[in-house]
Amino acid sequence: MPFETWTLYVLTVLALMSTPGPSQLLMLTNSGVHGFRRSLATAAGDLSANALQMLAAGLGLAAIIAASATALAVIKWAGVAYLLWLGVRMIRRAKPDETAAGGQRKIASLRTLWLQGFLTSAANPKAVVFFAALFPQFIAVDLAFWPQLLILSATYIVMDGLFLSAYGLGSTWVVKRFKGTARVWVERIGGGFMIGAALLLGLKSISRQ
Repeated sequence: MPFETWTLYVLTVLALMSTPGPSQLLMLTNSGVHGFRRSLATAAGDLSANALQMLAAGLGLAAIIAASATALAVIKWAGVAYLLWLGVRMIRRAKPDETAAGGQRKIASLRTLWLQGFLTSAANPKAVVFFAALFPQFIAVDLAFWPQLLILSATYIVMDGLFLSAYGLGSTWVVKRFKGTARVWVERIGGGFMIGAALLLGLKSISRQ
């Protein structure tokens, strides 16, 4: 793949990532609540879903998903319901550490944090269609397909991982500087972000029906 093409691709992805989505907001919240190192499991879940979506796009499954309006709608609304549930639970569980039962706060397992990241990303089935539409713009027909797809996919995952890490580190920095009720407000605001993202996703689905 020519370096000029790859550079243009990087700039395009940067523009696409300039606006935070549900995955970034989830990372922001989990980092503030559980700490940056543990929230990396959330980032890993998100990137795992992205990798599968890219693979599906490369294998041509995007056309199958796009052709099945019913399947697309079911997955989309399941994602909306999940984000709503996650947001409400975050708000309800937002309590000062000292008021938690026994003085201890329940710590989410790494598996749970990974699953949250994976499901939040996988809740958007149109991501497969997105990758299927994005990649051909930068793939040369006279070169081997799979090496180019690997480069584009790896670049996207690395960039997304850096963005998620930046959100996580920023959230952790804020919580450390403003102790006490800061963690509670991070969780409440994060829950509100999740609910807002779910509503936006739902409205977007309705507008396209």
